[in-house]
Amino acid sequence: MTPDTAPPTHFPVSAVILAGGRATRMGGDDKGWVPLAGQPLIQHVLARLRPQVDEVLINANRSEGRYRDLAPVICDEFADFQGPLAGMLAGLKAARHDWVLFVPCDGPGLPLDLMHRFRAALAAEPDAELVVAHDGSHLQPVVALLHKSLLPSLRHALAEGERKIACWFGRHRMAVVHFADAPDAFINLNSPSELTEYEARLQASGQGASEETP
Repeated sequence: MTPDTAPPTHFPVSAVILAGGRATRMGGDDKGWVPLAGQPLIQHVLARLRPQVDEVLINANRSEGRYRDLAPVICDEFADFQGPLAGMLAGLKAARHDWVLFVPCDGPGLPLDLMHRFRAALAAEPDAELVVAHDGSHLQPVVALLHKSLLPSLRHALAEGERKIACWFGRHRMAVVHFADAPDAFINLNSPSELTEYEARLQASGQGASEETP
Protein backbone atom coordinates (compact mmCIF):
# COMPACT_ATOMS: atom_id res chain seq x y z
CA MET A 1 0.00 0.00 0.00
CA THR A 2 0.98 3.63 -0.45
CA PRO A 3 0.12 6.63 1.76
CA ASP A 4 -2.70 7.75 -0.58
CA THR A 5 -4.37 4.34 -0.16
CA ALA A 6 -3.85 4.13 3.60
CA PRO A 7 -6.63 2.37 5.51
CA PRO A 8 -9.17 4.64 7.21
CA THR A 9 -9.34 4.88 10.98
CA HIS A 10 -12.12 2.30 10.95
CA PHE A 11 -12.19 -0.51 8.43
CA PRO A 12 -13.71 -4.00 8.51
CA VAL A 13 -11.53 -6.77 9.92
CA SER A 14 -11.83 -10.54 9.82
CA ALA A 15 -10.27 -12.55 12.63
CA VAL A 16 -8.94 -16.09 12.62
CA ILE A 17 -8.33 -18.02 15.82
CA LEU A 18 -5.47 -20.44 15.23
CA ALA A 19 -6.49 -23.76 16.79
CA GLY A 20 -4.90 -26.14 14.31
CA GLY A 21 -1.75 -27.27 16.12
CA ARG A 22 -0.74 -30.60 17.62
CA ALA A 23 -0.50 -29.27 21.20
CA THR A 24 2.20 -31.82 22.03
CA ARG A 25 3.16 -30.07 25.28
CA MET A 26 -0.47 -30.22 26.36
CA GLY A 27 -0.40 -34.01 26.02
CA GLY A 28 -1.89 -33.83 22.55
CA ASP A 29 -5.21 -32.45 23.83
CA ASP A 30 -7.00 -30.01 21.57
CA LYS A 31 -5.94 -26.80 23.31
CA GLY A 32 -9.03 -24.85 22.37
CA TRP A 33 -11.12 -27.14 24.55
CA VAL A 34 -8.80 -27.28 27.55
CA PRO A 35 -10.73 -25.72 30.47
CA LEU A 36 -9.62 -22.58 32.26
CA ALA A 37 -11.68 -21.11 35.11
CA GLY A 38 -14.68 -23.21 34.09
CA GLN A 39 -14.62 -22.41 30.38
CA PRO A 40 -12.67 -23.75 27.39
CA LEU A 41 -9.74 -21.59 26.32
CA ILE A 42 -11.45 -20.89 23.00
CA GLN A 43 -14.37 -19.26 24.83
CA HIS A 44 -12.05 -16.87 26.67
CA VAL A 45 -10.44 -15.86 23.39
CA LEU A 46 -13.80 -15.38 21.66
CA ALA A 47 -15.11 -13.19 24.48
CA ARG A 48 -12.21 -10.78 24.01
CA LEU A 49 -12.05 -10.98 20.24
CA ARG A 50 -15.65 -10.67 19.01
CA PRO A 51 -16.23 -7.04 20.09
CA GLN A 52 -13.14 -5.93 18.16
CA VAL A 53 -13.76 -7.45 14.71
CA ASP A 54 -16.41 -7.91 12.03
CA GLU A 55 -15.98 -11.63 11.32
CA VAL A 56 -14.56 -14.54 13.31
CA LEU A 57 -13.27 -17.79 11.83
CA ILE A 58 -11.58 -20.71 13.56
CA ASN A 59 -8.69 -22.55 11.95
CA ALA A 60 -8.86 -26.15 13.16
CA ASN A 61 -7.71 -29.54 11.96
CA ARG A 62 -9.69 -31.62 14.45
CA SER A 63 -12.81 -31.19 16.62
CA GLU A 64 -14.26 -29.29 13.66
CA GLY A 65 -17.84 -30.08 14.65
CA ARG A 66 -17.42 -28.63 18.12
CA TYR A 67 -15.73 -25.52 16.79
CA ARG A 68 -18.52 -24.99 14.22
CA ASP A 69 -20.91 -24.46 17.10
CA LEU A 70 -18.89 -21.32 17.88
CA ALA A 71 -17.88 -19.94 14.46
CA PRO A 72 -17.21 -21.03 10.88
CA VAL A 73 -14.26 -23.44 10.66
CA ILE A 74 -11.49 -23.47 8.08
CA CYS A 75 -8.94 -26.28 7.80
CA ASP A 76 -5.36 -26.26 6.53
CA GLU A 77 -4.92 -27.33 2.94
CA PHE A 78 -1.71 -29.07 4.03
CA ALA A 79 -1.73 -32.36 5.94
CA ASP A 80 0.23 -33.24 9.09
CA PHE A 81 -0.10 -29.99 11.07
CA GLN A 82 2.24 -27.70 9.13
CA GLY A 83 2.15 -24.90 11.71
CA PRO A 84 0.74 -21.38 12.09
CA LEU A 85 1.73 -20.21 8.61
CA ALA A 86 -0.54 -22.88 7.14
CA GLY A 87 -3.36 -21.59 9.33
CA MET A 88 -2.65 -18.06 8.16
CA LEU A 89 -2.83 -19.19 4.55
CA ALA A 90 -6.22 -20.78 5.17
CA GLY A 91 -7.39 -17.64 6.95
CA LEU A 92 -6.29 -15.23 4.23
CA LYS A 93 -8.07 -17.39 1.65
CA ALA A 94 -11.35 -17.62 3.56
CA ALA A 95 -11.70 -14.19 5.18
CA ARG A 96 -14.31 -11.79 3.83
CA HIS A 97 -12.32 -8.64 4.56
CA ASP A 98 -8.99 -7.34 3.28
CA TRP A 99 -7.40 -7.13 6.74
CA VAL A 100 -7.22 -10.37 8.73
CA LEU A 101 -6.30 -10.57 12.40
CA PHE A 102 -4.72 -13.79 13.67
CA VAL A 103 -4.63 -14.83 17.33
CA PRO A 104 -3.88 -18.15 19.09
CA CYS A 105 -6.53 -20.25 20.78
CA ASP A 106 -4.43 -20.47 23.97
CA GLY A 107 -4.15 -16.73 24.65
CA PRO A 108 -6.87 -15.93 27.21
CA GLY A 109 -5.36 -12.53 28.04
CA LEU A 110 -5.80 -11.07 24.57
CA PRO A 111 -5.84 -7.25 24.85
CA LEU A 112 -9.28 -5.71 24.65
CA ASP A 113 -7.77 -2.78 22.75
CA LEU A 114 -5.75 -4.92 20.34
CA MET A 115 -7.44 -3.71 17.16
CA HIS A 116 -7.52 -0.12 18.42
CA ARG A 117 -3.74 -0.17 18.73
CA PHE A 118 -3.27 -2.03 15.45
CA ARG A 119 -5.44 0.51 13.61
CA ALA A 120 -3.38 3.31 15.11
CA ALA A 121 -0.21 1.61 13.90
CA LEU A 122 -1.55 1.43 10.35
CA ALA A 123 -2.54 5.08 10.46
CA ALA A 124 1.03 5.93 11.51
CA GLU A 125 2.68 3.53 9.03
CA PRO A 126 0.34 3.39 6.01
CA ASP A 127 2.86 1.43 3.92
CA ALA A 128 2.75 -1.53 6.31
CA GLU A 129 1.54 -4.84 4.92
CA LEU A 130 1.23 -6.42 8.34
CA VAL A 131 1.11 -5.42 12.00
CA VAL A 132 2.61 -7.56 14.76
CA ALA A 133 2.33 -7.41 18.55
CA HIS A 134 5.40 -7.10 20.78
CA ASP A 135 5.24 -7.93 24.50
CA GLY A 136 8.08 -5.61 25.47
CA SER A 137 10.71 -8.34 25.15
CA HIS A 138 9.79 -10.38 22.09
CA LEU A 139 7.64 -10.29 19.00
CA GLN A 140 4.40 -12.24 19.29
CA PRO A 141 4.10 -13.35 15.65
CA VAL A 142 0.88 -15.33 16.08
CA VAL A 143 -0.86 -12.08 17.12
CA ALA A 144 -0.77 -10.24 13.83
CA LEU A 145 -2.88 -8.32 11.34
CA LEU A 146 -2.19 -9.27 7.71
CA HIS A 147 -3.43 -7.82 4.44
CA LYS A 148 -4.90 -10.28 1.95
CA SER A 149 -2.45 -9.06 -0.70
CA LEU A 150 0.15 -11.19 1.14
CA LEU A 151 -1.59 -14.41 0.11
CA PRO A 152 0.57 -15.16 -2.99
CA SER A 153 3.78 -14.51 -1.02
CA LEU A 154 2.68 -16.80 1.80
CA ARG A 155 1.68 -19.56 -0.58
CA HIS A 156 5.07 -19.33 -2.27
CA ALA A 157 6.92 -19.38 1.07
CA LEU A 158 5.07 -22.49 2.21
CA ALA A 159 5.75 -24.19 -1.12
CA GLU A 160 9.45 -23.45 -0.53
CA GLY A 161 9.24 -25.18 2.83
CA GLU A 162 9.25 -22.07 5.02
CA ARG A 163 7.59 -22.70 8.39
CA LYS A 164 9.04 -19.88 10.55
CA ILE A 165 6.62 -16.98 10.87
CA ALA A 166 9.27 -14.39 11.72
CA CYS A 167 11.32 -15.29 8.64
CA TRP A 168 8.36 -14.80 6.34
CA PHE A 169 7.27 -11.61 8.12
CA GLY A 170 10.78 -10.27 7.55
CA ARG A 171 10.16 -10.23 3.81
CA HIS A 172 7.43 -7.62 4.16
CA ARG A 173 6.76 -4.12 5.48
CA MET A 174 5.91 -4.66 9.11
CA ALA A 175 4.61 -2.35 11.82
CA VAL A 176 5.31 -3.41 15.42
CA VAL A 177 2.96 -2.50 18.27
CA HIS A 178 4.32 -2.64 21.81
CA PHE A 179 2.23 -3.93 24.72
CA ALA A 180 4.83 -3.71 27.48
CA ASP A 181 2.11 -2.15 29.66
CA ALA A 182 0.14 -5.42 29.51
CA PRO A 183 2.61 -8.12 30.58
CA ASP A 184 0.06 -10.97 30.62
CA ALA A 185 -1.59 -10.04 27.34
CA PHE A 186 0.17 -12.70 25.31
CA ILE A 187 0.65 -15.47 27.82
CA ASN A 188 0.43 -18.82 26.02
CA LEU A 189 -0.71 -21.83 27.99
CA ASN A 190 1.32 -24.58 26.39
CA SER A 191 1.40 -27.16 29.18
CA PRO A 192 -0.79 -28.37 32.07
CA SER A 193 1.59 -26.77 34.59
CA GLU A 194 1.35 -23.36 32.88
CA LEU A 195 -2.42 -23.69 32.84
CA THR A 196 -2.57 -24.55 36.54
CA GLU A 197 -0.27 -21.67 37.46
CA TYR A 198 -2.26 -19.15 35.44
CA GLU A 199 -5.58 -20.36 36.82
CA ALA A 200 -4.24 -20.02 40.37
CA ARG A 201 -3.22 -16.43 39.63
CA LEU A 202 -6.69 -15.66 38.30
CA GLN A 203 -8.32 -17.12 41.39
CA ALA A 204 -5.98 -15.20 43.67
CA SER A 205 -6.81 -11.93 41.91
CA GLY A 206 -10.52 -12.70 41.82
CA GLN A 207 -10.51 -12.12 38.04
CA GLY A 208 -11.70 -14.21 35.16
CA ALA A 209 -9.46 -14.48 32.13
CA SER A 210 -12.02 -12.84 29.87
CA GLU A 211 -12.35 -9.81 32.15
CA GLU A 212 -10.51 -6.60 31.38
CA THR A 213 -7.35 -6.16 33.42
CA PRO A 214 -6.73 -2.78 35.04
